Amino acid sequence: MRDVVVVGGGPVGVFLAALLAEAGLDVAVWEKRTRPAPLSRAIGIHPPSMEAFGRIGVADTIAAKAVHIHRGIARSGGRTLGTVSFDAVHNQFDYIASLPQHETEAIVADRLAELAPNCLQRGMELVAIDDIDPHHVRLHARHEGRDVFEVARFVVGADGARSAVRKLLGIPAALRAYSDAFVMGDFRDDTGEGDDAVIHLERDGVVESFPLPGGRRRFVAHTGKPLDRPTAGDVAALISDRVGTRVDPATNSMLSAFVTRRRLAERLVRGRVVLIGDAAHEISPIGGQGMNLGWLDAAELAPLLVSGARRELVDTSLFEALEAFEQNRLRGARRAARQAEVNMAMGRPSAGVRRTARDVGLGILLGSPASRMLARTYAMAWA
Repeated sequence: MRDVVVVGGGPVGVFLAALLAEAGLDVAVWEKRTRPAPLSRAIGIHPPSMEAFGRIGVADTIAAKAVHIHRGIARSGGRTLGTVSFDAVHNQFDYIASLPQHETEAIVADRLAELAPNCLQRGMELVAIDDIDPHHVRLHARHEGRDVFEVARFVVGADGARSAVRKLLGIPAALRAYSDAFVMGDFRDDTGEGDDAVIHLERDGVVESFPLPGGRRRFVAHTGKPLDRPTAGDVAALISDRVGTRVDPATNSMLSAFVTRRRLAERLVRGRVVLIGDAAHEISPIGGQGMNLGWLDAAELAPLLVSGARRELVDTSLFEALEAFEQNRLRGARRAARQAEVNMAMGRPSAGVRRTARDVGLGILLGSPASRMLARTYAMAWA
C-alpha cells in the first residue's frame, strides 16, 4: 500500500509529490498526459510560493532563472498614476518572480525525479475511486490499454479544473462565467521598461505587460468580446493602437485568447481524498494568484499527509486537521477570487467622468502609505 497517490502531474501535483518524497513517503503521481504541456499561461511566482519552494531546495534555482519584478507601474493615457513596490513584502523574496510555468514545472519535476525516481507515471487515466474507508483508498486507472489498481493511505486530486477526482467523488463545483475576455502573447521586449510590470488602464480596456527571461515580455489585453483565433499581428496592432507600444509580430512565441471564470468546489476533503489547485478552485488569471494558490494548498497539506501516513491507527485529530485545512484554503480561494474580480473591474473599458474618477482615486491610493498594503495584497503576503 502506498502512502499517497497524487492524481495530476502539473505544477501543483509534482510540487506536492516532491514535498512528500522529501519527507520520506512512498508517493506516486498519476498524470493523464503523456508529455508536459508546452503552453505557459501562468508566469508569476509570489513570495509565499518561493518560500515554499525552499522546502524542496529549488527556490534558488527558480530565482536564478526568473526575472525579479520589484515594482509595478500604473499608467493611463500615457501618464503615470503611481507605482507599487514589492521591496517590503517579504524578508527574503522582495519581488515577484517571473518565469514561464513550464520552466517552473520542469525544475520541480527534476527535483521530484531526484527524490523519487519513476514517481511520475504518465499516461495514467483515473477510472474509478472504488472504495474509501477510514484506513485507505482503492483506485482504478487505465494505462496503455491495461487496468491498473492501487491502494493508498491518501489520494490527492490535483488534476485541474475538469478534475476527474472531483467528479468521481460527486463534489459540486459551481461555475461563474464573467463577461471579460482577454488575449495574451509573448514577444521580444522592445518597450524599454526593464524589469518593471506595467499596467495601462486605457479607455478601450487594460493592457498589462510583464517581463520574461530572455529579453521577452508578456502582454495581456482586455478585448471586450472573445476573439476567434487572433494572430500575432492582431495582438501587436491592438497594443500599438491602445498604448502606442511597438511590438514585432515576428517575435511572437506564445498566443492565447481566453475568457474568465470562477469555479469553487463545495468541499475539498472527502475522507482520505483531498482536492487542491484548480481541482479545488479555479479563479481568473488576472492578478496571477491561481497557480500560487495551488502551490500553497500543497505546502499546507503536505505536513498533514506526512503525519497521517505515519500513524498506524485512525486518529480523529487527523480528520479534524483536514477539516481545518479545507476551511482555510476555501477562505484563501474566496479572497483571491475577490481580488481577481477587483482587478478585472479596474481594467474594463472606461471613458469620461468614470475613467477620470478611477485614475484620480488610484493615483491618490498609490501615492499614500496604503500602497504598501496594496503591494502585500498583490504579492499574496496574506497567504
